[in-house]
Amino acid sequence: MTGEFEGKVILVTGGSRGIGRAIAIKFAEEGAKVAVNYNKSVEKAYELKERYPNIEVFKADVSIRDEVRGMIKGIHDKLGAIDILVNNAGVLDFRSFEDYDDKAVRYMMDVNLYGVIYTTLEALDDLKRNRGVIINIASNAGIGTAFEGTTYYAVSKAGVIMLTKRLAYELGKYEIRVNAVAPGWVETDMTIGGKTLDEIKTIEEVIKGKTMLNMVGKPEYIADIVLFLASEKSRFITGQVIVADGGRIDNLTHSV
Repeated sequence: MTGEFEGKVILVTGGSRGIGRAIAIKFAEEGAKVAVNYNKSVEKAYELKERYPNIEVFKADVSIRDEVRGMIKGIHDKLGAIDILVNNAGVLDFRSFEDYDDKAVRYMMDVNLYGVIYTTLEALDDLKRNRGVIINIASNAGIGTAFEGTTYYAVSKAGVIMLTKRLAYELGKYEIRVNAVAPGWVETDMTIGGKTLDEIKTIEEVIKGKTMLNMVGKPEYIADIVLFLASEKSRFITGQVIVADGGRIDNLTHSV
């Protein structure tokens, strides 16, 4: 524990599960006051609140701006102004391009991209005042990693990547740093939920074979990068996308 985040107010959207949960725990263990946003995972959110006295939980669908605004007010009332924003909330709906479903695809875009926009807009006054930090969780899909059924997801995450660069450009005058982490396949309930042990083993062997390090990702690997980007150690870094995928070799690099 470094003490750097002691007393800082951190908002982690989608913080009750998977990568977001690992991020929230790391910040809580560093002494931060952590606002964990959740939408449907009520039990998982309150498990965190019970384990860590410095975690508070806030329900909001980040795709609905009014709910985000209410969440920010609740954070102010309970914890204070936000110092660090981690835009982690996301959904993944596996489907091919031809298997387009308007409702499903729009919801994925609304959560993955507009959720980042809405949460950042509503937290911006705090971040300006505190010379804060924004870290967006994107995906290696957004830079062209080939994986069946993720075309629409990839488009949403490509939007997050470009938004990261544009926000870094626009908000730099307020001394706000904005970076993104683009994970590869990470072992979470989003990727292995509902699968048998044999199915999980098969999937992980396939993923390992697509990486230079012959590894699969763990949520804590991504959380460690987020804490670095939130810290003073990265004070001269903004507008960057850190790809953390074990060195994936299946990128679509042949541009026309």
